[in-house]
Amino acid sequence: MNTKILKLLNEIYPLQITEIEVITNELYRCKADKGQFYARITNYKSFDEQIDEIRYTKFLYENGISVPAVVPSLRHNLLETITLDKAYLTVMYETAPGVHLQRKEWNSFILRELGRQIGKLHRVSRQYEQAFPENHINHWYDNEEYAFLKYIPEKEKKIREKAAQLLNEIKGLPRGVMNYGLLHGDLCLENVLVDKDSNITMIDFQDCEKHFYIFDLAVTIYSAMEYSFTGNENITDYGRSIAAAIIIGYQEQHHLSQEMIDKLPLFIRLKEMFEYSLMHMYWNQDTLSEEQVRIMNHFRIKIENNHTLLNLSEMYI
Repeated sequence: MNTKILKLLNEIYPLQITEIEVITNELYRCKADKGQFYARITNYKSFDEQIDEIRYTKFLYENGISVPAVVPSLRHNLLETITLDKAYLTVMYETAPGVHLQRKEWNSFILRELGRQIGKLHRVSRQYEQAFPENHINHWYDNEEYAFLKYIPEKEKKIREKAAQLLNEIKGLPRGVMNYGLLHGDLCLENVLVDKDSNITMIDFQDCEKHFYIFDLAVTIYSAMEYSFTGNENITDYGRSIAAAIIIGYQEQHHLSQEMIDKLPLFIRLKEMFEYSLMHMYWNQDTLSEEQVRIMNHFRIKIENNHTLLNLSEMYI
């Protein structure tokens, strides 16, 4: 299959690819005469959704946001079709600068810079929406991953009740151009690269969506608390310190009202419910491993008992 993919990619792109390596079931690292590239081959979203995602990231790149550059095909298309067992959509990206940092390398300086880049991303995203108001990128609540009540079993009545309340509360928040628009949607630390000069590149915009901007910050803080804490201090204080660093950096580039800062725990709860629902959506509940059962029960305990990942009551920005 890899040989077939390599041949087809060389027929589509002007790269003279010599070797490909599977990264995930839809992402391939391509070694070519001109360097290293990444091909995404997937039908995760429709053609219209993917082409608008690519146009969005191309706009970001052209307006100074550090994101991977798209490689046009020989036919000058940003999105092409490749036929394997069936037709798939493919896009080719240049390799983004930087690396994934180790846990101990994340610090307040890097996280503040990450906040700055998210703020800049949202500011340029507003420009994109002004220039291209019609696009096929969904509002968050229209994406299947937020259909919590479809995937969380009916027997889990307490969690379903909390899921419904959470969705209704967030859908009911006032929306405006300063607090709602196009964003990354999955800015976990795995989707952030950092070079030796602490310059940041954001990758993998496949889950971009229209949402409250604070959600990108919530996902980043959620990921940082899960991944970057090394146990050298109180994790509650650590959470407040990284949230403060990210928010301060963000506000250097884009306005964030105190009202939305106060809603940050609400959006972290949304991220938590999102992850729990995905476990039901993608995991076979009849063949769960011991580790999967442990993870699901951990989430159940937190959600059912209203355990808060981040307490902002003593945090001042």
